[in-house]
Amino acid sequence: MSRVCQITGKKAMVGNHVSHSKRRVKRIFAINLFKRNFYWPEEDRWVRLNVSAAGLRLINKNGLNACLKGALDAGLIKTV
Repeated sequence: MSRVCQITGKKAMVGNHVSHSKRRVKRIFAINLFKRNFYWPEEDRWVRLNVSAAGLRLINKNGLNACLKGALDAGLIKTV
């Protein structure tokens, strides 16, 4: 599975590492990704998701049901 947040859709970005002498070398900015189990009371089961730190805050704010519905509509997850 690729390193993409299943709630927000965040993934790694590419940029430059710039030294003191301003030499530029390509590098990757990885995301802060976690594998977490969430209890989904509407379905009475546990769901395992790859979620970024921003995705965790979004689940705490909006609730798991709303976030999963939004991720399904956005095409970030296929089935729950």
